[in-house]
Amino acid sequence: MVVHLIAVGKVKNAALRDACEGYSQRVRHYLKLDVREVRDGGRADRDAESARKLEGEALLRAVPNGAVIVAVTRAGRATSSRELAGQLEQWRQEGRDVAFLVGGAHGLAATVLERAQRRLSLSSMTFPHEVARLILLEQLYRACTISRGEPYHKGADR
Repeated sequence: MVVHLIAVGKVKNAALRDACEGYSQRVRHYLKLDVREVRDGGRADRDAESARKLEGEALLRAVPNGAVIVAVTRAGRATSSRELAGQLEQWRQEGRDVAFLVGGAHGLAATVLERAQRRLSLSSMTFPHEVARLILLEQLYRACTISRGEPYHKGADR
């Protein structure tokens, strides 16, 4: 199994970029992780829908054939860390690759949401897309440690 994290734009904040890289390295101790960045919608004068459309096309082009598409969206399903660990383990046993798609500043295009087999909410709160990427990487790491019975996860979630 390969986990693909496909996100719009680069992480510009150095501290967030370092934290993302740190969690990426941690995740790679447990599974194959491919992090890809696609170009953001561009010019500041472009309307949100046009930017989402361009970004959505780029995100979907970057998804490997046969990968389960998981749209990371506030409107998705809230999932506990243990549930995420269980889902990753199921995909691993099935030999499925999975692609987590993180949109840009304007969110995900409708075409991305329609193509996604799953919609994952990290919170009902709104986060900058760079922070959402960091949270997702941390949760992937946490899920890996849960699956291995390692002590990192101390949560009492169901």
